[in-house]
Amino acid sequence: MHPNAAFRPVFSGASDHALLETLIDQIGFGMIFAATPDGPRVAHASLLSTGDGAVQFHLARGNALARHLAGTVALAVINGPDGYVSPRWYADGAQVPTWNYVSLELEGPVRRMDQDGLLGLLTALTERHEARIVNGQPWTMKKLPDAALQKLMGAIVGFEMEVRARRPTFKLSQNKPAAEQARVADGLETEGSRAIAQLMRQLGNSQ
Repeated sequence: MHPNAAFRPVFSGASDHALLETLIDQIGFGMIFAATPDGPRVAHASLLSTGDGAVQFHLARGNALARHLAGTVALAVINGPDGYVSPRWYADGAQVPTWNYVSLELEGPVRRMDQDGLLGLLTALTERHEARIVNGQPWTMKKLPDAALQKLMGAIVGFEMEVRARRPTFKLSQNKPAAEQARVADGLETEGSRAIAQLMRQLGNSQ
């Protein structure tokens, strides 16, 4: 989390919790970090919020983290839009380059899920992401032959993290005057970083 308090989201009209839940849901992918006897390790995983203070994910059984996660405290990081900010976009020339970005850290103890929980996770993930595809009929877990499903589930391990700390960073130039924020947003959009520019316009001035 960025140490500058200006970059911690506090938005009127919506709770921080709802905002962070939306971030997890819309991005749906992150990195899991933990210390292991072999040293620090990271895994990339799709993430599903349970809506009641936990996130679920699965890893390949052979992943370097899979055999160490259960019973440990881990860190999940979800990265949102980002973009390079050039000093040339400011009216005040006495500036330096920086980077605007959105990120969320989740920390908490991890437990291993049983096979029923894992199947529920796979089903929920599939339904959520298939629903976002416009063309064609959604693929469902029911289309997978039982033997193939059992083989798949034998190759992965499901986990649930009880989220005890949330550390968000929404670095959207909130430490700059509104006119400078607008110039940076325009510059980012011109250079193709449309998502972070849109967030700046929606949220940057609401801090």
